[in-house]
Amino acid sequence: MSTIDLNGIDPSGIDLNSDVGESFGNWSLGDDAAIISSVSSVNVACAFHAGDPSTIRATCAAAAAAQVTVGAHPGYRDLAGFGRRFIDMAPGHLTDEVIYQIGALQALAAVAGTRVSYVKPHGALYNAIAHHTVQAQAVVDAIMAVDAGLPVMVLPNSEIQRLADAAGLRTVVEAFADRAYNPDGSLASRSLPGAVIVDPARVTEQALRLAADRRVQAVDGTFLDVPVESICLHGDTPGAVALAAQVRTALQDAGIPIRSFV
Repeated sequence: MSTIDLNGIDPSGIDLNSDVGESFGNWSLGDDAAIISSVSSVNVACAFHAGDPSTIRATCAAAAAAQVTVGAHPGYRDLAGFGRRFIDMAPGHLTDEVIYQIGALQALAAVAGTRVSYVKPHGALYNAIAHHTVQAQAVVDAIMAVDAGLPVMVLPNSEIQRLADAAGLRTVVEAFADRAYNPDGSLASRSLPGAVIVDPARVTEQALRLAADRRVQAVDGTFLDVPVESICLHGDTPGAVALAAQVRTALQDAGIPIRSFV
């Protein structure tokens, strides 16, 4: 461990984002209203990995009431696997599926009094496009087709970042307060023990280091530089509501403003 340098904090602050709207029908996941009160941006499930029209509309309405920025959270068509299983598909088909999801969220967000301001792919799709050139390009093509002004959240030094930058899309580098990192900057597989960090002190420390130092400690103890603009707190992490509130308070107490990157 090393101390966190709170000197020279970026006065522009940091965005906090979380995945929400992931209930489905009678099945409920997370406390979206509580999470929304602690973050500045929310990634709303688009009904392929989770979510349904009524959940999406209600989630967007809650975000609008709290003046929290709404982003599209498209994933693979995989309700049973919660979008956390890789699906190999033709790139044109993937492009159309992402277009469909963004479009559905745009309509429901508009009815709820807000709008879709960015895109953050979900789960296995998010992980795949960090290195899978064909699928990364398919996602870029989808966003370009819908609205070339929509930023896309990315892992730093990823394939999706490279291709989105080349296409002229704005990329927003994201890091995770509640996930373990490999030494190469990739996320540790959820199948490994400790990949999801649930200890409140560790989550808070990681969030503070990311926001203040733009660094994260990998599983081997090394420190990685991360030019982060947004920090994610997963809405389905155990104790997510308390974690989000604690991280928000810690950042504010350190003099780090919390505000959307949009």
